[in-house]
Amino acid sequence: MIMTSTASPVLPSSGRLRPLGIDEVRITDGFWARRQRINGQATLTHIQSRLESEGWLPNFDLAAAGTLPAGRRGREFSDSEVYKLLEAMAWEIGRTDDEELEARFRAIVRRVAAAQEPDGYLNTRFGRPGQGERWSQLQWGHELYCLGHLFQAAVARIRTRPDADDGLRETALRAADLVCREFGARGRDAICGHAEVEVGLAELGRAAGRPEYVAQAALFVQRHGRGLLGDIEWGRGYFQDDVPVRAAEALRGHAVRANYLAASAVDVAVESGDDELLHALRGQWERTVERRTYLTGGQGAHHQDEAFGEDWELPPDRAYSETCAGIGSIMFSWRLLLADGDERRADLIERTLYNVVATSPSPDGRAFFYANTLHRRTPAQAMDPDATSPRASSSLRAPWFDVSCCPPNLARTFASLAGYIATADDDGVQVHQYASCTVRTVLPDGTMVAFETATAYPADGRIRITIVEDGEWTLGLRVPAWAHGAAVRVNTEPAVEAAPGMVTIRRAFGAGDVIELDLPVTPRFTAPDPRVDAVRGCVAVERGPEVMALESTDLGADVAEAVVDTASAPVEAGGHARVRITLRDTGESREIALVPYHSWAQRGPSTMRVWIPTT
Repeated sequence: MIMTSTASPVLPSSGRLRPLGIDEVRITDGFWARRQRINGQATLTHIQSRLESEGWLPNFDLAAAGTLPAGRRGREFSDSEVYKLLEAMAWEIGRTDDEELEARFRAIVRRVAAAQEPDGYLNTRFGRPGQGERWSQLQWGHELYCLGHLFQAAVARIRTRPDADDGLRETALRAADLVCREFGARGRDAICGHAEVEVGLAELGRAAGRPEYVAQAALFVQRHGRGLLGDIEWGRGYFQDDVPVRAAEALRGHAVRANYLAASAVDVAVESGDDELLHALRGQWERTVERRTYLTGGQGAHHQDEAFGEDWELPPDRAYSETCAGIGSIMFSWRLLLADGDERRADLIERTLYNVVATSPSPDGRAFFYANTLHRRTPAQAMDPDATSPRASSSLRAPWFDVSCCPPNLARTFASLAGYIATADDDGVQVHQYASCTVRTVLPDGTMVAFETATAYPADGRIRITIVEDGEWTLGLRVPAWAHGAAVRVNTEPAVEAAPGMVTIRRAFGAGDVIELDLPVTPRFTAPDPRVDAVRGCVAVERGPEVMALESTDLGADVAEAVVDTASAPVEAGGHARVRITLRDTGESREIALVPYHSWAQRGPSTMRVWIPTT
């Protein structure tokens, strides 16, 4: 199909589907609108404030003044958090036209650009007297990783404000040109220890019309698996440097690195027409989802190396399930969905959005989970709102971390979320995620498609779509895999069953036509795969796309005492669920409310579990 310019985080030159960007889809109300509003009004300011107070933004001022390394603060990858904030701001400005945010954005860009070396090099940790030499610590130094996030920030700006004169585009292009000179076919035969530059280069190449950047991304992807980074205690698989990308059977090693690399490999496969590579990535996705992904959509079973476990190794109480890994999983799944239209990708995106991404931030958008456990055995400890927490060690949401990759990663995801809701092809529009929103786009044949969606989803399973413009086209609506018994109705016509997958409606729509999709969000028990040893003999409760959690706050006792009676089906309880629980120590049996997992730990310290032993 023909691709047109759009304000989308991902815009491949070809594929089964074209993403509709934040200029074509506007979230107007409901669950995700509230999260976007909090992100724009609170989270972005909170992140910027912490980047200042922690010294990570002032590092660029020191670089521009020529006084580094004295006074530099933060880890070797702290530059990347500034770039992720810029990306989030760019998407938010594109969404809201916020003039005050625009001024803040430009001020940060000026500070970043002032630190760039004449040849394009940009990093506050390496390259100056008293610091390590450029590219001297590719295994752990994150230089290329940081630049990858700079490139993605530039993409957001190019796609939302293509005529902006702030200097971010030029800064990114100079750095990308340097990367191509240094690491091209005639340059260093090397890769970064943390994949990210690949996905940044690929998308910047698309956005700026620079195919050499996509070629460089392909070169980096091809170099993985040759042992270029050397071995470490967790093995080369930690860096995805043990086997070539196209030879891997599943994602393995560090979960964020693995997903970022897989996402970029899809970009490379699509742009180069490499069907063999794309086929391999589909197989890796399927095995990873089946055997190495938690019920929540979380990925990463190991704390020590933030990594995937082996097949079926999914202990709930030791789940790392890093927030950034969930975001990386969405990046990978979305690119595959655009390539092949398989709605299972959208199912996983939905699961991950509601049960990892939505779980991390506090209601006020100023504290975050880094890791997302499925079982909390001891009550958590309240966090000092001014403290900086060691990575993943906080037991409640923390305001900041010494490794704070997750907060700005969440911010850029929320700001660009409308770009993951719908797609188009030559025949019509497909809706993959449900939120109250407006959709307006033009198909390749000139047909105008415009409609409004109203829904309280996921609290309620009814999605109501009202057509705004006359026209003949096909509307596709995703029916999640869990939604057996779903039904769709057009105007006053009889409702018809809608099986899981994509239900399509083709007709000459008239303004005022109404399409209603009813998804059964009734609470249900979910049994684990019997090969997952850690939860054998347990069940979980799901309600629509949300995983439910049992908290000691509602139980009135430690969740270790709880046993669930599966003879009594879970019941609806005003957007929550209730199940019959027996306490081991007293034998008392009563109905207990479960809360959506994304809202756990919002009422003070508690114990919590998702998988509950059965009687």
